[in-house]
Amino acid sequence: MPKTDRDRVIALAGVMQATDLVRSIARRGQIQADDFETCMASLIQIDAPSSVDIYGGINRLLTGLRLLEQQLHNPQDMELTRYVVTLLRLEYKLSRREEMLDTLSAGIKDIIQNLAHFPLTHSNTIARFADLYLQTISTLSPRIMVSGVQAHLNNPENANRIRALLLAGARAARLWRQCGGSRWSLLLRRNVLLRETRLLLAQAD
Repeated sequence: MPKTDRDRVIALAGVMQATDLVRSIARRGQIQADDFETCMASLIQIDAPSSVDIYGGINRLLTGLRLLEQQLHNPQDMELTRYVVTLLRLEYKLSRREEMLDTLSAGIKDIIQNLAHFPLTHSNTIARFADLYLQTISTLSPRIMVSGVQAHLNNPENANRIRALLLAGARAARLWRQCGGSRWSLLLRRNVLLRETRLLLAQAD
């Protein structure tokens, strides 16, 4: 996987898009269908040739890129920041657990084989992604505490969507690290990442 600022921005936008959808479900019980499908599709891209191919093109990540620009320019959304930072930390711990990575890989391959019966955003497929998250990442600490309206959080379908999105967020966090991203690069190269984010937004528009 290439290790350029462009690739790192795409990865961070993927994390942002997934966590923003988590918040939307938790607060309003709603999602933007295209953004959700993009995040779910990223989970089955095992051998994509580039970071942008994981998401099916820059235009599929516009929500994440816009949020990333806001956060890099003037980071005031502390809830979103908390979700993103926690996912980055969890992915780092995940990367050191070979047996857990094997479980994830086998689970994703099994889901891919069943897509002929249950499409990507079918409730059955989402439930399987959610179960995979419960088996693996949710067992690590710190656990992600999702804030929202209890009625939405207690809805089983919403709960599955949230877990599947957190799995997609962790997948994007893994891409961030594979592309050379780190906690220090996020701090020290913020202006560079902001410039690259704006270039990508200009290309998409």
